[in-house]
Amino acid sequence: MRLVFAGTPEPAVVALQKLIDSDHEVVAVLTQPDARRGRGRTLHPSAVAELAEKHGIEVIKPTSLKADTEDGQLVRERLAELQPDCLPVVAFGQLITKDLLDVAPHGWVNLHFSLLPAWRGAAPVQASIREGDQVTGATCFRIDEGLDTGLILSTLEDEILPTDTADDLLTRLAHSGADLLVDTMTGLDQGTITPRGQVGEATYAAKITTADARIDWTQPAEVIDRHVRAHTPGPGAWTMLDDDRLKVGPLTPLSAAPEVPTLAPGAISVAKNIVFVGTGSGPVSLGQIQPPGKKMMNSADWARGVHLDQEASFV
Repeated sequence: MRLVFAGTPEPAVVALQKLIDSDHEVVAVLTQPDARRGRGRTLHPSAVAELAEKHGIEVIKPTSLKADTEDGQLVRERLAELQPDCLPVVAFGQLITKDLLDVAPHGWVNLHFSLLPAWRGAAPVQASIREGDQVTGATCFRIDEGLDTGLILSTLEDEILPTDTADDLLTRLAHSGADLLVDTMTGLDQGTITPRGQVGEATYAAKITTADARIDWTQPAEVIDRHVRAHTPGPGAWTMLDDDRLKVGPLTPLSAAPEVPTLAPGAISVAKNIVFVGTGSGPVSLGQIQPPGKKMMNSADWARGVHLDQEASFV
């Protein structure tokens, strides 16, 4: 099939590469405009744009797809010229307006990293870890006017491991989901896929803010463990110590720890090479921590450097 791929960040690169390597033809890419990043705040193309340009594929960078914008009109004109059979989508980051949904015979097909209707929205991987799901997966569905409500074309399942961070799980799903997307394009081309409606209760995973990632030490230890892993690496789980905001890395198991102290939620206790923090159900052991303006470091090294007093506590 002739494809116009829509995607922006690193996880979408895996799918684009798989489509380029497949029997399908990627004739163009839609992606977000160049963004400023780094210390110099210079403009950089998206990860998807970089890969497309490397392969000599046309890159279109609209600021909006709305019909009443100049960029939106240019996109409509170019899609009419390209005549794609389908537009596969992975984390594109822009609203696809109603009048564009039928621009290709097979429409826009989104690769979403959950088993719909579970975790519709912007942050399904983080939500599945945070809420303690044991199984998640990926879904290819045809985009309609709703929020991730379209007809399902294909799915796969993946077990969530007790040590998975959001990065771990997203990396696995990006690779297995890329294969699923390629197979879905082939199935649509060959007419072997029967779209089906979504069944079950819908849950929603809103875009995560920095405020959402703050640790509540009054929660049980297992809830805090999931919270930290769900927000690793971004935006990063964090807590306050006096006036300093510190990022907290995934917790470490207590199985090999010496006698565990009794601590109030947030209270800090330092053993030989272990930093304990109290929670609503018993202490946890910190792995790494990132003080303001510094890189992630071993929590015991951090504790030795800041000379914590006996009343030290995270809030």
